[in-house]
Amino acid sequence: MSNPDKRRVHVAEIKKTYKGKVHVSTYLRRTFRQDGKVKHETVANISDLPDDLLTVIKNRLATGQPLVGDGGTMTIERSLPHGNVAAVLGTMRNIELDQFIAARPCRERSLVMAMIADRILSPGSKLGCSAGMHPETARNTLAEELQLGEVDVHELYDAMDWLLERQVRIENKLAKTHLKDGTLVLFDVSSSFYTGKKSSLIKHGYSRDHRSDRPQIVYGLLCDPEGRPISVEVFPGNTADPKAFTNIVAEVRKRFGITNVVFVGDRGMITTKRINEDLRDVDGLEWISALRTEGIRSLMDAGKISRSLFDEKDLAEITDEEHFPGERLIVCRNPLLADERARKREELLKATEKDLDKIVAATQRTRKPLQGEDAIGLAVGQVIGDHKMKKHFDLTITEKCFSYARRTDNITAEAALDGLYVIRTCVSSERMNSDHVVLTYKSLAKVERAFRSLKSIDLHIRPIRHWNDDRIRAHVFLCMLAYYVEWHMRDALRELIFDDDDIEAAQATRKSVVAKAQRSKSAKQKDATRRTPDDLPVQSFQNLLKDMGTLTRNSIRFESSASVFNQLTESTTLQRRALELLSTHA
Repeated sequence: MSNPDKRRVHVAEIKKTYKGKVHVSTYLRRTFRQDGKVKHETVANISDLPDDLLTVIKNRLATGQPLVGDGGTMTIERSLPHGNVAAVLGTMRNIELDQFIAARPCRERSLVMAMIADRILSPGSKLGCSAGMHPETARNTLAEELQLGEVDVHELYDAMDWLLERQVRIENKLAKTHLKDGTLVLFDVSSSFYTGKKSSLIKHGYSRDHRSDRPQIVYGLLCDPEGRPISVEVFPGNTADPKAFTNIVAEVRKRFGITNVVFVGDRGMITTKRINEDLRDVDGLEWISALRTEGIRSLMDAGKISRSLFDEKDLAEITDEEHFPGERLIVCRNPLLADERARKREELLKATEKDLDKIVAATQRTRKPLQGEDAIGLAVGQVIGDHKMKKHFDLTITEKCFSYARRTDNITAEAALDGLYVIRTCVSSERMNSDHVVLTYKSLAKVERAFRSLKSIDLHIRPIRHWNDDRIRAHVFLCMLAYYVEWHMRDALRELIFDDDDIEAAQATRKSVVAKAQRSKSAKQKDATRRTPDDLPVQSFQNLLKDMGTLTRNSIRFESSASVFNQLTESTTLQRRALELLSTHA
């Protein structure tokens, strides 16, 4: 028998030629003598190990020296955040977004995936994105993971043009995956101000950013019932909401091939005119929207709405065939909302009166009194504009005097509508009861959440740094795809972030669909303790991504070898749990 001490472990490379190609297999072998003969025993086939690791193993076995000795022979050359990149790219592949973008791998697809991931990880300009993937200025392992090498910013612009050409096909694939015939679709419109001058899309219009001094673009977002974004369209900045809705109606039916659909939109978009021109009497098209203030007031004047409707419940269903033929009108009253609006109105009235009193005093002072209709009117206009209470005051301005008085009738009429809103729909009661209709209308909050994420919280769609119209459209589409990824990540990570992870329990404890939505018991527990039931920390989505970034990939070099290999830091329990949740989510 052989002496175990005489055995030597080494690395052996075996070359074989097959059909003109040389194939190299690498084995870990043990060599020893037995009965006077040299024997070789294969311990393992290590052909699939990375080249840098094979080099390290060969060096260690050949020299017999430890990889890290007392002399400190190991050098960490660089550390790059990796866990956040792995989380985002892993989600993109898990939900098959790469296949939606292009079925076959290509550099353009990889560049688009890099821009989407970068928008989630560190939103900024395309120039900043290219710098973040350059070997010398890399912010993370994104370029390495996608095997991009150096990326020029003009390559990113070309990839955006390539993506825009594929937008229709990508949105069609998303619609086929998430929208079915007879489904609900959520649609809403937002806008972002623009600081450039060359784009033909930029126009002055109603600014949701409260920047009327800036031109803007308008974009409409179509989502499935769960709030996943399906399609986005960019309009000139002066496009009204109803016009954007008309475009989306045609798009859903013709492009997506959905003939039976329920459109859910707010009162400023699905108006009576749009219903009559685009939806009414069209087979397969139904809607859920709400009445504007003047519509509610007309119902009250006609005696259709009275306080007695809410004696037993905070909602009631009525009809008005003269003005709303074939529609169900669901009248809701939220007493807490009514009290809040009454309180705010009184505060604004008093604040307006306080400032107006200053103007009255200025016209009556003995030294340099405020005089002239134009000067007084300018001062009054500033106050009225700040508080937006003009409709509740009678203003009298002369060359030397100014006085005001509350319009009590107007205030009383408005107070009668406090806490009231009316949902309108043509969906039959057999298909949806009143509670279901109200909840469905309130699901528009999911689109509003998407806009918050796109505009301010996570993805920062502005500032828009592009001048070319198509590049602006491609930029908005990139942001939509980034939110598509974020939606799935948030859904998978509910356990570890502040989002409610038990929606069904929250709905079960809700006393009424009219009342404000409540968080579940488990969500409140997370809020209070900032810990999960498994005692892991609870964070915001962005802070969790930053935490994932501390899982770094380290480039390590040994002085005794020219090779460099990569080693990840040891993951924390939180990081392992996050990656586990993302890997099992689809």
